[in-house]
Amino acid sequence: GEKQTALDYLNQALPLLRAVGDRGMEATTLSNIGAVYSDLGEKQTALDYYNQALPLLRAVGDRGMEAATLNNIGRVYDSLGEKQTALDYLNQALPLLRAVGDRGGEATTLNNIGGVYSDLGEKQTALDYYNQALPLSRAVGDRG
Repeated sequence: GEKQTALDYLNQALPLLRAVGDRGMEATTLSNIGAVYSDLGEKQTALDYYNQALPLLRAVGDRGMEAATLNNIGRVYDSLGEKQTALDYLNQALPLLRAVGDRGGEATTLNNIGGVYSDLGEKQTALDYYNQALPLSRAVGDRG
């Protein structure tokens, strides 16, 4: 819960990762910084960091982290009320999660998509996504 301390350490790590050329960890760190800013309510700053991370993740082929970052971007747009943009990002994450076999991440993303449709008043579509997520959540033991 110590967000500023987290940012301090992440921002110390970033130039070191760049200096040694570890683009994968650099991308993960950028995404993590974005997540902290999102938690702090600084959504535009979060998007800036997520969007720095995405091309690096794609370049190093980390599809799992790319999917997580796309999901996080979708969640930010959802919180900003930009529902269609949120759906665009969430729907980009879904096939990546399936490709890497991340059933827990897939369930989370399906739930996030369902939440957006619910907010849009499209309750049946939301229910369809929730019903896809439920067996996956059960399969991975995610009772939450």
